Amino acid sequence: MTVPGFILRNALRNKRRLVLTLLSVTLSLFLFTMLQTALREMTQPAQTEDSALRIIVRHKVSLGNALPIRHQSRIERTPGVRVCSKFTWFGGLYKDPKDFFPQFGVDADKIAQIFTEAQFDPQEVAAFVKDRAGCIVGVKTMERFGWKVGDKITLQGTIWPCDLHLTIRGVYRGGIDETNLFFHHEYMDELCRRPGLALMFWIRADSREVIPELIRRIDEMFANSDAETKTETERAFLLEFVSLIGNVKLLIGSICSVIVFTLILVTASTMSMAIRERTREIAVLKAIGYDGWQVFGLILAESFGLAITGGFLGCFGAWWGTWALFQRVNIAAISNGMFIKFEVTPHIVASGMLIAVVLGIVSCLAPAWAAVRTSVVTGLKELD
Repeated sequence: MTVPGFILRNALRNKRRLVLTLLSVTLSLFLFTMLQTALREMTQPAQTEDSALRIIVRHKVSLGNALPIRHQSRIERTPGVRVCSKFTWFGGLYKDPKDFFPQFGVDADKIAQIFTEAQFDPQEVAAFVKDRAGCIVGVKTMERFGWKVGDKITLQGTIWPCDLHLTIRGVYRGGIDETNLFFHHEYMDELCRRPGLALMFWIRADSREVIPELIRRIDEMFANSDAETKTETERAFLLEFVSLIGNVKLLIGSICSVIVFTLILVTASTMSMAIRERTREIAVLKAIGYDGWQVFGLILAESFGLAITGGFLGCFGAWWGTWALFQRVNIAAISNGMFIKFEVTPHIVASGMLIAVVLGIVSCLAPAWAAVRTSVVTGLKELD
């Protein structure tokens, strides 16, 4: 019998225990991979070269406080500002509360200049600009509800005291988020009878280099006014939403640490039982000439193989599963907009496999050391 065959026979000796341990490793590393992916999506918002040029101006106190629209003209005259648009979250209901998707009142003629990485049809944008009750919608939301250009929809106001009766004038594709709906800010102002206010202003800067100075100038411009501002990059703005949930990084990190620690205990327990059952066989191996390092190598190979197999099934199973699943379903819809995408990256898979490697080594150290130190005579006697 070859050495690999001998290791495999030992691993398959107790098939029930092998399957249960393998499932424990697989499911634990699957959960680890999914949690790390969720953490990455929440704490590292997707960014492109175009999105890096966008900055957001909001009220210094909170997002719930509105800014006067008169701020916009002063912002537009600030050096470094290429285009500035009003942005107000509507948060309306479409048929059912679970049918959530982002809705914003904007300056219709400027939206394509703000989101330059998205693909807008010029004719559809022109139709959107002309129709005060028109809207333009991301392709994922269009596909989700089966809408088409020309359809009429109604959004029931929850935050604002008005309902929007909109006509879809266009669809955009590409960019970071393909789920948004944009409508005329002025249309909402008329219906709600609350003109002259906006929750935010979104700016596209001339270049990355001017952004720090631009942020400073805007905030200084409105300092000590009745509506002071807080200006920040799009990335910083998105991260603030995550901070509202709490210390997500600490929470998920703690859960992952518990998973890894428990996994080491389970695997070490399995290896201890397996080696204890083979005390006599290990003594026989020593008696026929195997030294301590060779015995240790056999035990390590078995433990390492178990951990690597479980790691491969768990990590690559998570990668393939999310890829296959989200080809068919809209992650933004089922997560109520928390995740725009859910991508298991090679770095996360590599981290999971590294844990599997460490697990395979650490879990066998104590039982293997005990087996190596046991004398041949003692080993032969124990199971006689």
